[in-house]
Amino acid sequence: MRTAEFRADLVAWLDTHDLTPGADHSLDGQVAQLGRVRRALYEAGWMRYGWPEPVGGLGGPAVLRAVLGEEVATRGLAEPGIYSMVEVLAPTLISYAPPALAADMVPRLLDGSEQWCQGFSEPGSGSDLASLSTRAEQRGDDWVVTGQKVWTSLAQYAARCVLLTRTAPGHDGITAFFVDMDSPGVTVRPLRTMHGVDEFAEVFFDEVVVPGDRMLGRPGDGWRLAMDLLPHERSTCFWHRVAHLYTRLDRLLAETRERDDAAIGAAYLALHTIRCRSHATQRRLADGKPLGPETSIDKVLLASAEQQLFDTVRDLLPGVVELADTPWRQEFLYARAATIYGGTAEIQRNIIARRLLDLGKE
Repeated sequence: MRTAEFRADLVAWLDTHDLTPGADHSLDGQVAQLGRVRRALYEAGWMRYGWPEPVGGLGGPAVLRAVLGEEVATRGLAEPGIYSMVEVLAPTLISYAPPALAADMVPRLLDGSEQWCQGFSEPGSGSDLASLSTRAEQRGDDWVVTGQKVWTSLAQYAARCVLLTRTAPGHDGITAFFVDMDSPGVTVRPLRTMHGVDEFAEVFFDEVVVPGDRMLGRPGDGWRLAMDLLPHERSTCFWHRVAHLYTRLDRLLAETRERDDAAIGAAYLALHTIRCRSHATQRRLADGKPLGPETSIDKVLLASAEQQLFDTVRDLLPGVVELADTPWRQEFLYARAATIYGGTAEIQRNIIARRLLDLGKE
């Protein structure tokens, strides 16, 4: 199916099927709404386009998924951050899980019956994944996991976790598992962020038994899995985020009384730049090329554009951030984390310098 035809048919379908969120805008409500939207889109077939047939998909280019996510974000049907997690976790399972496991599990994520999370960061190793210390020890056919993860998005709602563990020293000693979150020994404690939402959690693993057939790839493949997953976290899912940010720019234009064309123009240019960059990444994916360190450029541009937009909101709508408990305040505070989540801006610039520009380690 051609992209233009897909979008036209999708828009027509959305115009006649009401998936508007209800009055509950809490995180519980957002997660419930996400499940509702995914379920409806999956049953109608839209959520299956762009995914391979062996995992319940209907085939077609990955750009169809981007079009769907853009329409969902533009219409405000689901919070773009949690909606986009499917773009990070489903490709990982398809690439690294045994085919039967991927065929069983991926449809559960696509149809909204399950949420998953990503267990990478630890208290002592955030952006430095190579230093992680959560251990997995083999006992017969099983593995026993002990350790702690932190900043795990939506862990309290997740049925499964893509988990990185240490099975030996060094980069080649990192192994990934697909862990059931209701396993004995798993404890989840939500973390309250400064924008007032328990989006993140710390997760404790106390002698958690993981079947050997839940390993993703082979022992020692965890670092390679992470290097494949993180470029998706830093690029393809941003298509939805950028679409959402454009709706916020439109809202700013509708609410501001004293226009500052220079500030608004600069915010628009920043958004347009990341959209163009994100479009190039989508084309790269459509051409079957792997995503790699170049996606750090996407991450830097997205973070800069998001913060610039909400700085402009603060400047042009006096008091909506500082003096009132408004949705603008919550989004402004969330934007402060844009240079941290998914890998800090400093780490991304180091990757660009060393791996793309070959500027060395100093």
